[in-house]
Amino acid sequence: MATPNPIRVQKFLGGVNYPASKQDILRTARESGADDEVVDALNGIPDRQYDGPTAVSEAVSE
Repeated sequence: MATPNPIRVQKFLGGVNYPASKQDILRTARESGADDEVVDALNGIPDRQYDGPTAVSEAVSE
């Protein structure tokens, strides 16, 4: 599966209070109406705390 564009992923993460857990990030994305491709990409990131949007984007692109 193709990795979604980081800008597209971040579009659904507005309002995340960092540091944030993978579960917080997924919940915010779903509540913001993220499509399946973005949710699947976020499901694939390691289960840890993220200190900001850049860390999330890096984890999605790995």
